[in-house]
Amino acid sequence: MNEQTGTKVLSVFDTDRPEIEHFDVLIVGAGISGIGSAARLIRDCPWARFVMLDALDGHGGTWRSNSFPGARSDSDLFTYAYSFKPWEGPPIARRDAILQYLGDVIDDYGLQKHIRYGHKILRAMWSSTQSCWFVSVQTDRQEVVTIKANFLWMCQGYYRHLDGYTPDWPGMKDYTGDIVHPQRWPKDHNYAGKQIVVIGSGATAATLVPALSEAAAHVVQLQRSPSYYFASPNEHPLATQLRQLDLPKEWIHEILRQQLLKEHNAWVRHSLDNPEVATKEMLDGVRNALGGILPDDFVPNYKPWQQRVCMIPDGDFFNAINSGKASVITGEIDRFTTAGILLKSGKLLEADLVVTATGFNVNAFGDIQIAKDGVAFDMAQTITYRGLMFTDVPNLAWVAGYFRSAAYTVRAELVGDLVCKMLNFMRAKGFKSITPKLQDEERSMKLGSVLDTEEWNPGYGMRGAELLPKSGDRQPWRHSQDYWADRVDFEALEFNQEPLAFK
Repeated sequence: MNEQTGTKVLSVFDTDRPEIEHFDVLIVGAGISGIGSAARLIRDCPWARFVMLDALDGHGGTWRSNSFPGARSDSDLFTYAYSFKPWEGPPIARRDAILQYLGDVIDDYGLQKHIRYGHKILRAMWSSTQSCWFVSVQTDRQEVVTIKANFLWMCQGYYRHLDGYTPDWPGMKDYTGDIVHPQRWPKDHNYAGKQIVVIGSGATAATLVPALSEAAAHVVQLQRSPSYYFASPNEHPLATQLRQLDLPKEWIHEILRQQLLKEHNAWVRHSLDNPEVATKEMLDGVRNALGGILPDDFVPNYKPWQQRVCMIPDGDFFNAINSGKASVITGEIDRFTTAGILLKSGKLLEADLVVTATGFNVNAFGDIQIAKDGVAFDMAQTITYRGLMFTDVPNLAWVAGYFRSAAYTVRAELVGDLVCKMLNFMRAKGFKSITPKLQDEERSMKLGSVLDTEEWNPGYGMRGAELLPKSGDRQPWRHSQDYWADRVDFEALEFNQEPLAFK
């Protein structure tokens, strides 16, 4: 029985079938982290036979499932893009440009032959006798096949791509208009001339409001509480200057990447250390963007960077408000009516379309049942090892980016370098498995959420904290949010000095 859960599962694998495909590495997900990880395998582990599986019908992950109007990055592309593939567009980019960029990387590295779309992983079971994973996969033909892999590299993100979070408000069934979540935006949905209410206050809402307002009669952003915003031109002065010089684009990309990483880190650090000063600075920016006024609807009730700051390229969100095409209302929903939304204040917001930009559902392991020798792991009871592996789980790495201190891709690349280093180490030493193990003196350490919810408390983090693995109170049992420290630690790491068991 499993020491964590005691739960038996039935094995669906016939491990002796000779036709089972066998790979050194199986990458889960063909989004930003999966494609980047595959490119690193090509570069650093050319010996590795690998396959990449994605449940969606094409590459992109987040950028394939989020097709709502105006969908764009909320991190600058000089740090969100890969270090090895220069970004040549504006800092904040739309969905189509990012999908094209990822497609170019697939072509550059010949990854298409390694990717299988429409392949959803149902279960992954570690076999101690064979020292490998047996993975049950449902194909786009609704067939269930088994794939064998020595190492499982989880790059599918930490939320359900096609199942966004929508609260169950009273009266929703009575409403006669359309209710749409951004993650399930209908293709060619016609919202021209409609009265629209966007529920939410995060980056998705700030993106939708100006995009929808271009064709809608009017857009109301309904928020329970205000967010922080940062408006700036969608160009970087240093990028413009460097691009006028006769410099290789790789140099320009790396200079901008390092500059922006330092700027962003300093901004977040300043906000956490001097919250009152940072709050004034950010609210002064909003006041200027709104023509010298600062309504209560733009004054948050939390400290800067306890949740992500909404980036507003070229001030488009504020332009929509200043033009009268959009407005912001703070209030709590009492219930839906046939015509719209009734607030607890008694105000009725009439709407033809309600967009629930209310966040996503945390799902760290893609609804994949993970087991060992027929016994299910309760991954929420494991403890993270450096934010990428988990106690007592062999040959499995998970990619999760930084939540506020840097772009998602920056950490995905650090993890990619470390995993490739690990794979080459195991190959050179003849090891078949690597498993994080707590030392006796560490078993009593204080545990918390891997999302660090004391300082970082967005809605999805608070809702999903109990579903995720635990984090310890010391290294290496923490998911660090410090890029600079991680970079130093990962580069200097010696596996034979770490709490890792090799077989």
